[in-house]
Amino acid sequence: MAPGQEPSVGRPAAVQSDEPAYAAMIAKARALIPRLRERAARTEELRHLPPETEKDLHDAGLFRMLQPKRIGGAELDYVALIDCADLLGQADASVAWNLANLASHHWMLGMFEPTAQDLVWSRDPDTLIASSFIFPAGRATRVEGGYRLHGSWPFSSGVASCAWNMLASVVYSDDEADGIEYRIFLLPKADYKVLDTWNVAGLRGTGSCDVEVRDAFVPDDMTVAVGDLDGGPTPGSKLNPNPLYALPVFSLFPYVLSGVALGNAQACLDDYAEVVRHRISTYNHARLSDFQSTQIKIAEASAKIDSARLIMRSACLNAMEDARRGHIPDMATKTRYRRDGAFSVNFCTDAVSMLFAASGARGLFTTGALQRQFRDAHAINSHLAFNFDAAGTNYGRVALGLPSENLTL
Repeated sequence: MAPGQEPSVGRPAAVQSDEPAYAAMIAKARALIPRLRERAARTEELRHLPPETEKDLHDAGLFRMLQPKRIGGAELDYVALIDCADLLGQADASVAWNLANLASHHWMLGMFEPTAQDLVWSRDPDTLIASSFIFPAGRATRVEGGYRLHGSWPFSSGVASCAWNMLASVVYSDDEADGIEYRIFLLPKADYKVLDTWNVAGLRGTGSCDVEVRDAFVPDDMTVAVGDLDGGPTPGSKLNPNPLYALPVFSLFPYVLSGVALGNAQACLDDYAEVVRHRISTYNHARLSDFQSTQIKIAEASAKIDSARLIMRSACLNAMEDARRGHIPDMATKTRYRRDGAFSVNFCTDAVSMLFAASGARGLFTTGALQRQFRDAHAINSHLAFNFDAAGTNYGRVALGLPSENLTL
């Protein structure tokens, strides 16, 4: 299979949105693969997206794949996020990671109050929005007309390119009986400081720096409660009635990024197959393609990647179908989405690790893509959304009749 070629299996065809628009978006993503692969080393060196890459993504409309049509976006089904990240991940996981992250924030903004949508998109519908959804990193208190927010958030991917940021925080009340609330706050760039902290081993080109907020005032209509994003109507539903904007956000959170792992693993498999097809053993001059062990590893890796693709896409397609029917998934379904999101990414990581080990010393050279694919695979897998111990434990709790421990579901 040539690099960037899609497998012939493991890709359900059911997509219910505008088929021509979907096909056009996929074609634009696929067309970018060669040039993004050529820039991968430079992207790592910069530690953020090169300006020309960011321009390519804008020109292709990829950042706006889930943005409402009324703003000029494509308003594609949620599965487009998987498929586009899969393709771009076959070129460079860092680019795919930023694309998927930033595109998903247009989708989420469509669920905010209309005034928040108008404020952001009326200025520039192409504007990019960063995020950090680590709730304990912030502390918010209720004041007249809004909230006071402060905190320090890590892992705000692509933040240098963004004019806005969605920051998650716990809202505390002076009255302990009121408990705590999880809420997302939308802030302009002037209200937060970017800290250049991104010096890492994997996903080096994502620029996932820390952001700091010191006692910012955030108006009510620039915030949304997590409880309003658990499926069904949202504050933005009157403007954006498409079922896309009625999906349960944090139940489907793994699938914002899981396509990146998929594309990275697919590229690793394609590259490995291309090399061993022509490689001769240094020690006995045998063709590596004749080794049974080589053939088995290709079979196992491809089975894991194809299985992961089926799992990821099926979850997104099923969630869209539920939303079209007006059905809000129960907790068992929500924890299954989280379980399957983590499990499928773990499959991709296993495939890359196996191919890296099978490649021997060749994989160590920094001039090749394999070492980057290995580092990126494990960086992706380190995201909490892909921690199977956490997702599996919560699924098991609910399956056994115990309450969910994930407060965002």
